[in-house]
Amino acid sequence: MPRKPARAVAPWVRTRLRTAPGAALAFGLLVLVTAFLAAALPRSVDAYETDGLRHAIDAAPAHRNAITLTTPSESAEQLTPPALRKARDEVTPLLPAPLRVNLADSAYGVRTTKRIQGLDPWLPQPDGLPTDLVLDARAGLAAHAAYTAGRAPGAGTGGGLEAAVTAKTAKALHLKVGSVVHVQGKDGAPKPITITGIVEPKDAGRPFWSVDTLLHTPLFSAKSVNGEVKWYWTASLIVAPESGPGLLRTLGEPEQYWRYAPATGHLTGQDTDRLAGALASATAGPDLVKLRQAIGENGAFATDLDDIVAEYTGLRDAIASVVAVAAFGVGAVAVVVLAMAGGLFTARRRAELSLLRSRGASLTGIGGRLLGETAVVTVPAGALGLLLAAWLTDAPGTRIWPACAAAAAFALLATLLLPLRAVFLHRRPQLHGGREDVVTAKPSRRRTVAELTFLVLAAGAVTALRRRGTGDSGSVDYLVSAAPVLVALIAAFVLVRLYPLPLRWLARPARRLRGAVGYLSLARAGRASATGALPLLALLVALTTAAVGGAVLTGVADARDKAAHLATGADARVGNDLGSTPLPAGLAETVRGVAGVREVSPVQIEYGLELPSRRGSGDRGMGAPLVGVEPATYARLAARTGFGPFPADLLRSTGTGGPANVGNNARVIPAIASPAVADRLGARPMEITAAAGRFHVKVVAVRTVTPALPDKDFLLVNAADLVNRAPTALLVTGGGGTALDGAALRAAVAAKDPTSHVALAGEKRAAYVDSPMQTGAERLYLAAIAAGAGYAVLALLLSLLQVAPERATLLARLRTMGLTRGQGRRLLALEALPQALLAAVGGALVGWATILLLAPGIDLVRLALAGAPEEAVGLGAALKADGWSLGLPAAGVVLLAGGAALMQAWWAARRGSIKELRAGDAR
Repeated sequence: MPRKPARAVAPWVRTRLRTAPGAALAFGLLVLVTAFLAAALPRSVDAYETDGLRHAIDAAPAHRNAITLTTPSESAEQLTPPALRKARDEVTPLLPAPLRVNLADSAYGVRTTKRIQGLDPWLPQPDGLPTDLVLDARAGLAAHAAYTAGRAPGAGTGGGLEAAVTAKTAKALHLKVGSVVHVQGKDGAPKPITITGIVEPKDAGRPFWSVDTLLHTPLFSAKSVNGEVKWYWTASLIVAPESGPGLLRTLGEPEQYWRYAPATGHLTGQDTDRLAGALASATAGPDLVKLRQAIGENGAFATDLDDIVAEYTGLRDAIASVVAVAAFGVGAVAVVVLAMAGGLFTARRRAELSLLRSRGASLTGIGGRLLGETAVVTVPAGALGLLLAAWLTDAPGTRIWPACAAAAAFALLATLLLPLRAVFLHRRPQLHGGREDVVTAKPSRRRTVAELTFLVLAAGAVTALRRRGTGDSGSVDYLVSAAPVLVALIAAFVLVRLYPLPLRWLARPARRLRGAVGYLSLARAGRASATGALPLLALLVALTTAAVGGAVLTGVADARDKAAHLATGADARVGNDLGSTPLPAGLAETVRGVAGVREVSPVQIEYGLELPSRRGSGDRGMGAPLVGVEPATYARLAARTGFGPFPADLLRSTGTGGPANVGNNARVIPAIASPAVADRLGARPMEITAAAGRFHVKVVAVRTVTPALPDKDFLLVNAADLVNRAPTALLVTGGGGTALDGAALRAAVAAKDPTSHVALAGEKRAAYVDSPMQTGAERLYLAAIAAGAGYAVLALLLSLLQVAPERATLLARLRTMGLTRGQGRRLLALEALPQALLAAVGGALVGWATILLLAPGIDLVRLALAGAPEEAVGLGAALKADGWSLGLPAAGVVLLAGGAALMQAWWAARRGSIKELRAGDAR
């Protein structure tokens, strides 16, 4: 009878986990954090893209995001309220998905498309032009307005119409309850419209009112009549819905309309393409045919939602390309750290696996056992990381499958690293005692080919990024986004090859030193494993990612600061609506006394100055503002803002200003001009006649911008040389240890001059962040920097743990030879210093070089200035090296490496030497 195979004393996996529970727990925690970050990234992107799409639609003006269906009116039966309501109920379900509408804020009815002139002479006629009227038979007025006088309009009697008007319209047109307005009818007879009620909108910002502002606020317009500009009024009269058929008897050419406010609560970031396709189909496609079957063959679909979606898509793609750079950097660091963790476990079990191979274990058997051993740890850790990410990033529009794919990919990588590395290293019997030092090791041909391949990829990625940019293709280019990682990879290869040279140079003179610690530390650093490129690569990629991330955030902040100062000229600007009106005396002193104000620069601006020309009388006229400044304070302001800095001596006073020089037309004062003004005036003195005086100017310098008028042409002179001096604006600089108090500044200005107002650069800056995608991307970059720093610390610790047993044994042996504890601490610290310095200095230099290489190709304008005006966007936004993100992580690497070495020396001294010098220990 055959014998049954003997059962194993203990299963392999359980035995290994019980043998090293701490290592298994630490590795599981690393996989959990990595899987969490991998799963949280796509869900975070989905969340802020969804918020961005909804915000883009909701924040757009009502006249842009409204969906309007119109059709010409052909018969009175189509204009009755039941017919219009029936058409609305038929049309609404036909709107193509994912379009949905908010019926509570929607409107429908009949309106005149052609303005009708009011025939009554008592209607206001500012320049003799009659008032233009628009008749709107809109349903739902009672739900969106409150009657302040009169009653709701009815169907009317005797061929007349009844209407309601808003209080603003009634005030502008001198209407009241009972007023009768006449308009021309198709039959030539006047048609009376009786005003039965005055209403006040419950919320004028709701789409019911704000799509067509003429409905609640009359318009004071101008038009040219025989070459002369004349003004007139245009207003809306809200007639009863039952009076819709009566509009056919007027000359207004009425049309039916159904205006919908879009609903966004169901939209997600993934609906962008579907939404754009639906809008295109409804505007001029198959869905328009369906809509016309309900409203008529001449129906039209109109909205600006397609433009809003296109603007959002451009912003999303631009931000996604920038975010991809950070994602690739953190992902690369995570992969390297996982590989280092697998390498550490393989090195610790090298003797065990070599023994198994020597006793006949197959590579398949060893790989299978290690696979089961790691899977027991990594699979639950990856699943837990995924669940944690799904819980913490639960938001509308977040998908689960990208998070599952990302977490599964990293969990699979962590599962396979240890088995594959062990199988690869033990594919042949390994001999004990072989050394592969940094100084003596020679790179193989395969390694050389791999390094050259990555060098070509890095050069191609950097070239493509500089020439094409991150957002030109409309989608994320993975090779371009990986450019910083590839640059760091090449730098690691180069540094590993160059690292032995300084060790050789320093080791020779160190032999002649009196003490042994210096020579031993260099010798130990040179005996480090030649495979130490992995920790160096992790540190370089992490430091480069931190540097690029810091450069992105610094570039964004710098661009917003410049744009805000472009709008205000300084940290704050005090002026009035009439730009050339002088400020009251003493206001500058009042402003200087406000908390947080460091300096005030008064400026005198005179707009519309007619400039002479060096070309003679045949030249076309040109006007430009004249700006009088205090050279000292204004030059410091220009230097701080970066808008046309100049030496204050350029505008040195001629001493010919003030009332005493009235009529002194021969005086010549220096001036700084914009390029167009300088070209017009030329190099010779030109006579200027202005309200500030009559004088000659000589252009002494040219600047493209100036703080007082950064977006206009200008002629800048010393205010002391003007005859009539009166500041029209104050440019305020804050700082000096105290933040500028905007509320106190406004209160002080209002107390002195109620007509003046204060514009703060900080408020302008906040307005440029108008999309959740901007704030979401910035938070993502901060998280990427933090994650990269954490992985860098972990990589450094793993590299130290890998050599920790050997260092402990070395210290124990040297202690028996008379090495003191202080010498042991210095030995380990000096041994760790070369590699730490290499990583720190190399990381800072690689980060700085990467920023210089990639700055021309990474455009941060949309991330920084999505809500800024065109002149601010023209300033651009690019990567800007940040000293903190370059130097702080590098210094942290050196301090951490030195601190870890000192801690190890202290711990080894506490344990003593007996345990480390056991008989038969192979270390």
